[in-house]
Amino acid sequence: MEKITSFTIDHIKLRPGLYVSRKDRVGAETVTTFDLRLTNPNEEPVMNTAEVHTIEHLGATYLRNEPQWKDRVLYFGPMGCRTGFYLLLAGDYESKEIVPLVLDCFRFIRDYRGQVPGACAKDCGNYLDMNLPMANYWGGRYAELLEQIDETRLVYPE
Repeated sequence: MEKITSFTIDHIKLRPGLYVSRKDRVGAETVTTFDLRLTNPNEEPVMNTAEVHTIEHLGATYLRNEPQWKDRVLYFGPMGCRTGFYLLLAGDYESKEIVPLVLDCFRFIRDYRGQVPGACAKDCGNYLDMNLPMANYWGGRYAELLEQIDETRLVYPE
């Protein structure tokens, strides 16, 4: 079988950033998949499932309520390797176009206090696996990167 697109990226050279992972045609529409990479793959510890789960709840809630983008958000969720997240948007976009959206999302995650949306037995299949303080930490770390991001962290390394 052929390698899927995400397995063709050189994870030895990959650094935290905001990348276009792929673009797919669905009928007449383009779907852009973004790689929101929070950690250095294979060089630093991955995020634990509790903070990944919390970021997923907070990020999905923020993105699906953001007035200008909510109708274009198809999916926000974690990578299996726990080094980042995927964001799928309806439309043909480049990384630099969504930096403000993702930055605002991760500032929201950084600053969020209180009950995590959907973190109860009725709403979530694993509601006890949450870690808000660590989600706040990762939100702040990624927001800091996005505040000063340059082209080297917006296009996959060759």
